[in-house]
This record gives sequence, C-alpha cells and structure tokens, in this order.
Amino acid sequence: MQVASSIQPPITMRAAVYKGDSIVAVESVPTPGIGRGELLVRVESCGICHTDLKKVEHNLLPPPRIYGHETAGVVVAVGEGVTKFAPGDRVIAFHHIPCGECFYCRKNLYAQCPVYKKVGITAGYEPAGGGFAQYIRVMDWIVRRGVEKIPDGVSFDRACFVEPVNTCLKAVEIAAPKRDELALVLGQGPIGLIFTMLVARTGARMLTTDGMATRRELSVRFGAAASFDPQAVDLAREAAALTDGRGADVVFVCASAPGIVEQAVRASRPGSRILLFAQTSHKERIEVSGADICVGERTLFGAYSADVDLQAESARLVFSGDLPVEDLVSHRLPLDEIRSGMDKALHPDSKSLKIIVQPQRTTK
Repeated sequence: MQVASSIQPPITMRAAVYKGDSIVAVESVPTPGIGRGELLVRVESCGICHTDLKKVEHNLLPPPRIYGHETAGVVVAVGEGVTKFAPGDRVIAFHHIPCGECFYCRKNLYAQCPVYKKVGITAGYEPAGGGFAQYIRVMDWIVRRGVEKIPDGVSFDRACFVEPVNTCLKAVEIAAPKRDELALVLGQGPIGLIFTMLVARTGARMLTTDGMATRRELSVRFGAAASFDPQAVDLAREAAALTDGRGADVVFVCASAPGIVEQAVRASRPGSRILLFAQTSHKERIEVSGADICVGERTLFGAYSADVDLQAESARLVFSGDLPVEDLVSHRLPLDEIRSGMDKALHPDSKSLKIIVQPQRTTK
C-alpha cells in the first residue's frame, strides 16, 4: 500500500453513525483499511441527500451504518495494483457501479444490475457510502470505473455535485425534452433546480413550481420562463395557455407530495411523458385515472440513480462551471453539526437549500 507521507491517516476517525431509531451520533471509529485495488480517501465535502435522509428517518436499513454518498476528497493511500490514482489526487467517487455484462447492463438499465445494487464505498460497518466520515474506503470495482479526478481550481463543495447531477442528467436524457416543447418541473429543491438547469440547456420552454418564493426566484434565474406556487395557481391552465390549450409535453416530478402526480397528469397533454424522480418509497401510493394514461396515451415512467455512461459528461458539466451548482449551497457544516444539517434538509425554510458536510471540520 502506498501512502502519502504528508497526509498519514489516523488510526481512528470521526464519523456520523446511524444507530437506529432515527438517531445519528458522531463518534470515534476505526479508520478503514484498504486492500488490493482499493483507495483510502480523506473526505473533504459530502452533500446531504434525501435518499440518505429517508433511510435514517424511516429506519429503512438495520444499523449501524455510515451514510453519505455525494463525496469529494483527497486520495491518501492506494492499494497494490492501483495505477490510475496516487496519493494527493483530488477525486469524487460513485458508490454504485454496474458490472457491464448482465441482462440489465446489456439493456442499459444499470441501476437494476445486481452488482450496481452493491455499495462499493464504506467508512466502516455495512457499506453505505461513508461520506459522513473523515475517511472512506473505495473498493476495487469502484476504483476501476467509478472515480473521477477533480481538476485544479474546482472546490470540493462543487465537485460533490457530480453524483446528483448524473442522476438528473440520466432522467433528462430519458425524457428527452425538445426545443419546441413545454416542460414542467415540479419541485424546486436542490434536485429540482438541477433539473431546471439541465432542461434549460435543451432549449425547451419551461415552467416550474415550488412553495417557496426564494426557490422560485432561483428557478427563473436558472432558466424557467416562470415559476409558480402550486397552491396558488391552476398549473394546468398555465400550461394550456402556452400550448394552444394542449398542456405540457413533458413533466418532471421532482418532489414527493400528496397529489403531485395527479397534478402532473392534469397539466400534461395527451401523448405526454411524465417522469417520476422523487417517488422512491415503497410505501408511497399514487392514484391517477386509468383513462388519462390509456386513452390519453400518456407515458408514465421513472428514473433512478446514476448512469455510468454519463459519468464523464456529468463531471464535465460540474467541473467546467456550465452548471452553477455551487449557487445551490446554503449551508456548509462541520461533521459535529450533521444532525442540525439533516433537520434543515428535512424541514427546509426560505434560507436553506443544499447542505454540505465538511468532515475535516469538527467544530465551527
């Protein structure tokens, strides 16, 4: 194992450990060791994602685990056989990478690949991403295909957006809005605003919705023609007014709220595409008219997680600054304040948006 002499890893580190019963506690744990083909990365920034929040708040997986998967940091050690990376490299790492050979991979449905479903990054315990810790172990199959170097001049806070941008880019590529179409993006949280940035690049005209005025203002800045409070306007009427009465051509559902899918159907035209992005809970139920889908010839479909084929492009969009993702960051918190950050993400106010944990900061 090759280790950078200037950044020797400690024997123990600080980590935010999920303990069960929706409890996360920052405590001392062993710094993970690495084996052949693996990397040890010092975590500098990790975004708080609602996928991890759901796992904590609803106790979806057994404890103990260390979550966090929107991770950027510095390689401090490389295992035997690693030639693409060296200590000192600044990197981001995807926690899921497919095998590339199975039935689902041959159909480009990478998130359904059995290997993809394995988590390939850990800070200890059952692998769960590990980004809410000071160091992570990146396993060999992730090292081979799931790590990107961060260019000089790009902050770790910006770099940690590569994974969420990839998931959104995948969905936009699937739904394929066109220049002569009207797109709706429902929900303008951090993910919804990334969708707004990406849809704007397609040339499609776009309307968005969110209950917070500050987020609606950002939405227009990032490319929406208009952004509405969904409780204050008739979205179907607004979409019809821009399409000779037809309705939206494509709808991205980027929030999970009662009635939001039904709203998407009402605001869309016959033959439209409706993409569900935030409906990740098996407990969530939606109810729509069968005739609106069948007789209306609408396509209702989903997109989930990242696409390895879009990895380089998502990194380029973030690293180049083509997407102003760092403008989404509202809070940068030390590891000791992660519970506060999770609470802000679960119960956002007008001043909170994307929250980033910086694990090397343990105090203010």
